Amino acid sequence: MSPYRYICLPLVWLALSLTKAALAAAGPTPDAIRAALETTQPVAHTSEQGRRVITRDELAWFYAARGHAPIWSEQPRLDRLQEAILELADDGLDPAAYALDEIRALGMRLAGGGTLAVCDELATSQVYLTALLHLSQGALDPAVFEPLWRSNGRPAPLIDRERLLMLAADSLDDIVAGFEAARPNVLHYRALRQAHATLRSSLADVHWPEVPPGATLREGMRSPRVPALRERLQAEGYDTGTGEPDSQAYDTALIAAVTAFQQANRLAADGVVGPATLAVLNLPPGARLDRLSVNLERMRWLAAEHRSNYVLVNIAGARVSYFRHGEAIWDMRTQVGRATRRTPLLASDITHLTLNPTWTVPPTILRNDKLPEIRQDIDYLARNNMRVLDAGGRPLDPYSIDWERPGNILLRQDAGPSNALGQVAIRFPNPFHVYLHDTPSQRLFDRDQRAFSSGCVRVERALELVDLLVEDGSDASPELVAERIASGRTSNFNLDRPIPIVMAYWTADVGEDGSPVFYPDIYRHDDRILAALRAPAKAYAIMSPCASAHS
Repeated sequence: MSPYRYICLPLVWLALSLTKAALAAAGPTPDAIRAALETTQPVAHTSEQGRRVITRDELAWFYAARGHAPIWSEQPRLDRLQEAILELADDGLDPAAYALDEIRALGMRLAGGGTLAVCDELATSQVYLTALLHLSQGALDPAVFEPLWRSNGRPAPLIDRERLLMLAADSLDDIVAGFEAARPNVLHYRALRQAHATLRSSLADVHWPEVPPGATLREGMRSPRVPALRERLQAEGYDTGTGEPDSQAYDTALIAAVTAFQQANRLAADGVVGPATLAVLNLPPGARLDRLSVNLERMRWLAAEHRSNYVLVNIAGARVSYFRHGEAIWDMRTQVGRATRRTPLLASDITHLTLNPTWTVPPTILRNDKLPEIRQDIDYLARNNMRVLDAGGRPLDPYSIDWERPGNILLRQDAGPSNALGQVAIRFPNPFHVYLHDTPSQRLFDRDQRAFSSGCVRVERALELVDLLVEDGSDASPELVAERIASGRTSNFNLDRPIPIVMAYWTADVGEDGSPVFYPDIYRHDDRILAALRAPAKAYAIMSPCASAHS
C-alpha cells in the first residue's frame, strides 16, 4: 500500500489511463509524469471543506517548467522537505497534515536502493506546493470561515499562485529558504510565530498550576489561593518578589506582578484578581498554543489585506490602529458590539467625516433600549436632548404619542457634549449602518471587556484619528477641521482620497516584550477555525492514485 493512501491534505484525484499494475510499477519518467498529468481531473481552488487546494493546472505548470523531469528521486531533497515541514509547527500548522511520515518513508526507500512510483512523485510535489500555499495565504479559505463584507470596488485579494509556483520552482535546491520566503513578510506575523515557538518549547519544561476560583483578591488580603497565584505568575515569567513561597499574603510584589500581567494582556491594570483576570491567567498552555495557531492563520489572511495607509480594527481585542506606509503609527482602545449585536467584519473605504453629528436612533436600539426608558419616564427625552420626528422628519409632540404603540417614529439626538456619537462620526460604505465614532462614555475604555455597543465602534481619542485621516486623505489642514468642530455646527467633511478600513477579528497578539497577549473570543469564532485546522485526514482527503494503484 502506498504511504499516501490517507495523505493528510486534499490531493487531486489523478485519473490515470494506466492500469493499476502499470501505475504501481511505473517510475517517474518524463513520459509517465506527462501522461499522468494529461489525464488528471480538474478541481476547484477550495475544497468542499474550505481548505485551499493545489489544482491540476498548477501541478502541470510546475512540471512543464522542468520538462516533466522527476524532482524527488534524490534522498537529500526529500530530507530538506522533511526539515521544512517540521518547521511548520511554529506556524501553527500540523506537520503530520503534510505527509511528514509518508515522506520520511519514501526517503528510507531511496536510502535502501529503491525507487519511487510516478504517483509518489506527483503526490510529494503536491505536498510541497500545498505547504507553500498554506504558509503563504492560509490553509483555510477565509471566505468560508471568517468572511469580510467588501464594499464596491474592494474585491477579495487574489492569491498570486503564479508567483507561488515560481517560488516553488526556484527553491528546490534550498527548500527551507523557500518556505521562509513564503511566510508573510509582516512584522506582526513574525512576532506571533516567535511567541508560538517559545510557548511550544516551554510546554514540557514548565509546570503551569491553576489558580483556584474564589473571592476577588485585593491589596492587603490573605488567601490560601495566593501560593498558586504566585507559582502561576512565576511560570508566566513574572517577578513575584523574594517572599516565602507558601505565604498567603497578597503583598506588594505580587500585586506588581499581577498588574504587569494585566497590562501585558490588555486588562484593567488595577492589581485586583477578579473573574476577568483569573480567566486569562488560567488559560491552559495547550489552549494558548491553539489560540496562537488560530491567529497565525488569521494573520496569513490579513497579510493580503495590508495597504500603505489604512485603518485596522481588531474587533476581539477592541483596538484600532492607523497604518502609514505600512507601519502602525497610532493605536488606541475601542468599544465594540456586544455578542448579541455584533460588529461586522468588513473591508471598505472611509469617505467622509460627520462633525458634531446628530444621532438618529437605529430601530433596534429604539425598540429594545429607548422605548423602555421613555415609558418609565418621558422626561428621559429632554434630559438626553432627543427629539421625536415622524417618518418624514417633522417634529412631533412627545406628549401626544402613545408610547405603548408609538408607530413609525424617529428619535434624533441633537449634537452636543452628551451626543452618543461625540464630536465626530467616521463614515464608510456598508450595509450594516455602522461607523467609527467618538463617545462621551470615556470611562468605559478602562474596562477589561469593552463589548458594549450595538455594532458601531467607539474610538478613544477619536480626534487624533481624525487628524491622521485628514493629513493623508485630504488637501485641507487638520486645523480647519478642528475649527469646524469647535463651531458646534453639524457638517460633513469629505476626504479627497478615501482611506481603506479593515475591521477584522483576532484573539491573540504580541506584547512589546514579545510575550503573547490573549483577548476574549467574544463572538465564539475560534473553535470553528481550530477544528478545521485540526480536522482528521478522512474529513477532507482525496486519495492519491497510489491508493487505487495498490489497493
